[in-house]
Amino acid sequence: MSPSPGAAPTTWWTWRVSDLQCAARVFVARHGEADYESELLSDAGGWLTPLGRDQAGVLAASVSGERIARVWTSDMARAVQTGEIVAAQLGTDVIVRTGLREFGVGDAAGTTGDPDPFAETFAAWLDGDLAARIPGGESGTEVVERYAAVLDEIADSHRGESVLVISHGGVMCMALSALARNLTLSHSRDLPVPHCEVVAVEADADGWVARSWAGRPITWNDR
Repeated sequence: MSPSPGAAPTTWWTWRVSDLQCAARVFVARHGEADYESELLSDAGGWLTPLGRDQAGVLAASVSGERIARVWTSDMARAVQTGEIVAAQLGTDVIVRTGLREFGVGDAAGTTGDPDPFAETFAAWLDGDLAARIPGGESGTEVVERYAAVLDEIADSHRGESVLVISHGGVMCMALSALARNLTLSHSRDLPVPHCEVVAVEADADGWVARSWAGRPITWNDR
């Protein structure tokens, strides 16, 4: 939908889907519990633990009544494995997109992660400073823009359908809070998303709206 003459320019936080007739319903889930080759920080994909595989099965059962048209996942192995387990149970296929991956560790690669090298930047993001950047990594704006680009693609591809997206806790909390027009950026500060829990959002002609967050209904007045 093109803005009317004199309207404010459309940006990523007021994104609109062209000629959207029916809202796409998108269930964004964090991947299952994972193990990693090293205890040092990296952007490696990890793999699901036995518990993580069980969590993926529970996730599949929880969305089985939603008539999921397709599963989309981050390209990180822990997300792909989660998506494949769910898709197999739902009888659908999997599409992988790099834009759904977790924010990168930047200069913290190879460190122990103690103290948390991301705490200051992530807190700045939740306070509304999306220009803040992980040293050697992405800014909040860059994270939200690449995440929004994939959600845009999903919404255009699945008008009037339900879709499951497998992603990661940090990027979900920040990007979905930035994109949903009924949430504040600080919404997730005390509401982390556990493994295989879901944030439900809808895309309509005016952008994204959050409907639930890890099992908690979202009201319109949250922003």
